[in-house]
Amino acid sequence: MASRRTTVDRDEVARFAALARDWWDEDGAMAPLHRMNPVRLRFLRDRLCGHFGRDATRPFAGLKVLDVGCGAGLVCEPFARLGATVIGIDATEDLVRVARAHAKAMRLDIDYRVAAIEDIKETFDAVLALEVIEHVADRDLFMRSLCARVAPGGAIAVSTINRTPHAFAMAIVGAELVMRWLPRGTHDWAKFVKPSELARGFAANGFKLAALEGMNYDPIERDWRLSKGLAVNYLAFAARP
Repeated sequence: MASRRTTVDRDEVARFAALARDWWDEDGAMAPLHRMNPVRLRFLRDRLCGHFGRDATRPFAGLKVLDVGCGAGLVCEPFARLGATVIGIDATEDLVRVARAHAKAMRLDIDYRVAAIEDIKETFDAVLALEVIEHVADRDLFMRSLCARVAPGGAIAVSTINRTPHAFAMAIVGAELVMRWLPRGTHDWAKFVKPSELARGFAANGFKLAALEGMNYDPIERDWRLSKGLAVNYLAFAARP
């Protein structure tokens, strides 16, 4: 019998499981993700508010949101605080355990599950996949599964890394080998995703790419900023027409 296709890369799961205990340490191995998080959240808030016609006071009240590859909950928790009903899924059991414990300590009601996107059957107003697609085993299945989980009128947000020489220099040579911000082997340049490839994946599944914005790191300010440059990290927002 042929094995079922899956988006889960077991080597990636093991790599991230080793980081689970320190995921919420802002000065630990996940420090770059902590520093990136505010700019990701601004992009998501602004795009989702615009799409759903919300204001900024409690923008996600009444929205059902799925965070795919949620890690230990860095995005799930602020979304829950802003009113969303949040389900976070991750294939790494150790990360889900940490996420549940942290949400409980913060008194947040978040439904965390050990699952792959292809295992989920519900639909959602918004589906998020942040720094995930470059780690999956089957990109086409991942895109198809993401799009299938979006309710009519809903939206998808993805953040990833462009497959460019600049990205190789910054995300692998710089971040992993020189600065050692990330554990060596965190990224595989061949699995980075060009914006044109992401746009084709959305179009093939009936979605229209509505926004692309870059995320650039300022080493002097030690901060991330949105930009027009897409050469390394970028965010994409797509909706069903």
